[in-house]
Parts: sequence; structure tokens; C-alpha cells
Amino acid sequence: MAKKTVATLQKGEGRAYAKVIKMVKSPKTGAYIFEEEMVLNEKVKDFLAK
Repeated sequence: MAKKTVATLQKGEGRAYAKVIKMVKSPKTGAYIFEEEMVLNEKVKDFLAK
């Protein structure tokens, strides 16, 4: 399934997106969780700044 997603994103407009993974500390448990999101290349810094 990942191969299909990667192949799809490398064609046309897919190159304008990046998969960003951010580590965030949970306020309830104190454990770290990971937030994943597909964002435009121009908005990567905005996503990481949140």
C-alpha cells in the first residue's frame, strides 16, 4: 500500500506535498505521541511551529 501512495505522490502535483511527522508531548500522560500530516512544501515550517 505504501508503494502505491509513494508512486501516486511522485506524479504531477504530488511533489508539492511532504509528509511531516511531529513529536508532541501528551498533557494527560506525559508520553510522546506523533502527529503525521501531508502538507504543502511551503507550509512545513508553519506546521512544525504549531
